[in-house]
Amino acid sequence: MKSLYLCYFGLREPLVQTQVLPYLRQIGFGGVDTSLLTFEPRMRSCWSRGEIEDWSSRLSSERIRWFSLPYHKRPTLPATLYDIARGALLASRIARSQGLDVLHARGHVPAAMGLLAKRVSGGRLIFDIRGFMPEEYVDAGLWPSGGVLYRWTKAVERRLLAGADGFVVLTERARQILFPDSSDTDPHGRPIEVIPCCVDLERFEDAAAVSREEVRKHLGLSGRRVYVYVGALGGWYLTEEMARFLAAAHAQDASSFTMVLTQSPPEMIAAPLQKLSLTKSDYFIRQVPPREVPRYLKAADVAVSFIKPCFSKLSSSPTKIAEYLAAGLPVICNTGVGDLDEIIEADRIGVLIREFSLQAYQEAQEALLEMLRDDRLSDRCRGAARRRFDLKDVGGPRYQRLYRRLFQAEDRRLVPSEALP
Repeated sequence: MKSLYLCYFGLREPLVQTQVLPYLRQIGFGGVDTSLLTFEPRMRSCWSRGEIEDWSSRLSSERIRWFSLPYHKRPTLPATLYDIARGALLASRIARSQGLDVLHARGHVPAAMGLLAKRVSGGRLIFDIRGFMPEEYVDAGLWPSGGVLYRWTKAVERRLLAGADGFVVLTERARQILFPDSSDTDPHGRPIEVIPCCVDLERFEDAAAVSREEVRKHLGLSGRRVYVYVGALGGWYLTEEMARFLAAAHAQDASSFTMVLTQSPPEMIAAPLQKLSLTKSDYFIRQVPPREVPRYLKAADVAVSFIKPCFSKLSSSPTKIAEYLAAGLPVICNTGVGDLDEIIEADRIGVLIREFSLQAYQEAQEALLEMLRDDRLSDRCRGAARRRFDLKDVGGPRYQRLYRRLFQAEDRRLVPSEALP
């Protein structure tokens, strides 16, 4: 079986390194011959011929063929349509030259490429739905609800749902919304897999060889209760609310310390923390490569995640949550994001904040202090990571199963788009 994975990101971006490539390796372990198409920002200025050859050789040693095209950003809509056309054309050529069986599209834009290529070259299309894209733009305030762009994108989405042969969603909630009368297949017999954003637990097991106190001493955090946040700031991530929560934690316990690991501009979180009377001795903000994140998490006691609760986020599976749990950290987060409400309450691995208020933050702190008295808490968090977010035992096997099911199913005619949501 041969597959081309279509990804509208650059190869060196952290998301591709920590999510896409690990999944491709797992798909390859299932007997699938994999190729990858990425779109590289500033390709001419950021990639030398030697770097391209080096990465191609490195991926080839893992049985992944790499193809790339330049990414175009502006003007937004024409640039994206141009990339879709070029991506579809190249995917069709690869499909014909290599005899591809599967076009595996990560998200809506790659799915548009994949559907066009499928109609030219044949094969089967996996629509790997990474979120409710049209609703995300509305919830972010970028598009008006019911506007021209929203309605046009929803029409395209219906075509993609109709033309795909199999589906991946990140959450049970997303499956229930998109395929309300289905479980592991849609009404037309096409396979569906729920695959959350997973992590390679071995990265965190290696960090376990070093004691927490040793890491804290190295970072100058001995004797502190350490709160950690990993990831982007702003946008969907409620930086101001997170700062207010952290300020409340520091007010309740003067030994508290905040550690922020982000690639976003540091002032995005530093300014609100300082406005709330935290000093530079109360926090640090650093940009660290993905390979070092487990070591920093080792120094923490509690992990934090504040994400805007809205309809589109019901489809989200934040990678940071899987990383926190893999490090044995309980999570404090707000409700209304993906399947997290059910997971955190069922597994008793954190505290949910149901409203953004000082009283709610103080109550969360009290619940957290009670939870931290449980000596089994870290083991419970790591156990939840193994059961729900392990790359090798959850993500990889489910992708492999989807590929098998895709070819066990009978050929189907295209489902009319009006029959789908």
